[in-house]
Amino acid sequence: MPKPVVLIAEELSPATVDALGPDFEIRTVDGTDRAALLTALSEANAILVRSATRVDAEAIAAAPRLQVIARAGVGLDNVDIKAATTAGVMVVNAPTSNIISAAELTVGHILSLARHIPAAHASLAAGAWKRSAYTGVELFEKTVGIIGLGRIGALITARLQAFGVSVVAYDPYVTPARAQQLGVELLPLDELLRRSDFVTIHMPKTPETVGMISDEQLALMKPSAFIVNVARGGLIDEDALYRALSERVIAGAGLDVFVTEPPLDSPLLGLPNVVVTPHLGASTDEAQEKAGVSVARSVRLALGGELVPDAVNVAGGVIDPYVRPGIPLMEKLGQVFASLADTSLTNIDVEIRGELAEYDVSVLQLAALKGIFTNIVSEQVSYVNAPLLAEQRGVSVRLITSPDSPEYRNTLTIRGAQSDGPAISVSGTLTGPKQIEKLVEIDGYDLEVPLDTHHVVMRYTDRPGIVAVYGKQFGDAGINIAAMQIARQAAGGQALSVLTVDSPVPSEILEAVRAAIDADSMRQIDITL
Repeated sequence: MPKPVVLIAEELSPATVDALGPDFEIRTVDGTDRAALLTALSEANAILVRSATRVDAEAIAAAPRLQVIARAGVGLDNVDIKAATTAGVMVVNAPTSNIISAAELTVGHILSLARHIPAAHASLAAGAWKRSAYTGVELFEKTVGIIGLGRIGALITARLQAFGVSVVAYDPYVTPARAQQLGVELLPLDELLRRSDFVTIHMPKTPETVGMISDEQLALMKPSAFIVNVARGGLIDEDALYRALSERVIAGAGLDVFVTEPPLDSPLLGLPNVVVTPHLGASTDEAQEKAGVSVARSVRLALGGELVPDAVNVAGGVIDPYVRPGIPLMEKLGQVFASLADTSLTNIDVEIRGELAEYDVSVLQLAALKGIFTNIVSEQVSYVNAPLLAEQRGVSVRLITSPDSPEYRNTLTIRGAQSDGPAISVSGTLTGPKQIEKLVEIDGYDLEVPLDTHHVVMRYTDRPGIVAVYGKQFGDAGINIAAMQIARQAAGGQALSVLTVDSPVPSEILEAVRAAIDADSMRQIDITL
């Protein structure tokens, strides 16, 4: 079989090619040469680009074999995601590759504004010695306002706190507990602008955030305050910013991004109280290498039929960030479900209850099927072939959603009927700030057990002394019980016990324990985490 063709359309680090490995035919093309690009795409299974190559509907149409578009960076302005999704082409990027570089550049802009570093350099390089003209301010005991307390905002917070500043933030999606953890005071936007000596903006570019800092917001700032934008061009209204800087409404601005790039005709470039850089947020050797290696790994996964964590679209639609944490949980629940089955399955229902029901959760159905079949078929199971495996085995699959989830914010459930046996159900959820994966139900028994690598599930008649019996049996066999939970529906009736153990349990030990407590069933569940 010929190797899949991976087309590299822009210069990437050697580590990127190394990360792709030997399983692909690597070809290169100048992505800015449109004719050459369209020709090269005709045989490409994947294309890696940075920001200069336009992968639009025309390019996608010229690539009948294309399976994945990989952008070695954060933004996707040069990729037509809608056209790719319509064509069934996965789009991936490297969303965390440049966060440290962007945070450090932001701090650099703040320091440059505070101490007039660029202007002082230019003056001295021109032969002048004007120390008094460039008297600056200290950061110590100043207030820095961060608009958008995401990953980059949090990194900036940690770095600036070493200067002895007070950090305040505006972010409607950050909880007070998270802000307290970071040592940040949450404020309404207007109050942040009034109090801050430096303001830096780190919001995504959406119709709601374009121009979110305009005349009205700039007028709220101190005349001595500075504003920095290293995020996306257009978050600050450039015309309003020019007026505020020209009229000394604020003291200065640091800009790395612009509405039009390069901003050759921007009047902002002629102002003495502006520090500008040519979109350098990701322009470090480390960020470029991280981005290339990240998307190379994604390409390997995509061409291998696996779900790609950094994919922005899959299964015909976009994966919302709120849905993503449920993917590995659902895959593990699928493994638990399959371990409890005695005979072949006839139908499977994947139920999503709670706030997740408002989102496109079709990927969670794929995750459930992948988990179910991972340990019961001989071939490699992927998010691509899992539905086919169910179809080949005559298993009907339904996705059911409901906003009603009485016990937890979200509950993910797999239910199924066996060809010769009782129905099976397992449920899980994610809890707390760390999104701990927990098993919360098996066949109607309520639990709350953190998922781990090795579990033992047993059913028996509830009666005194049982725990002591199986505890001793496992202890004598050298099996350490790390955690345990027992659930029952009525005293003296059936009980279900879930143990978390540190190592796999040999089958003969399981059988000995089963006989000792006269258990109705005894199962070991090994989960690939």
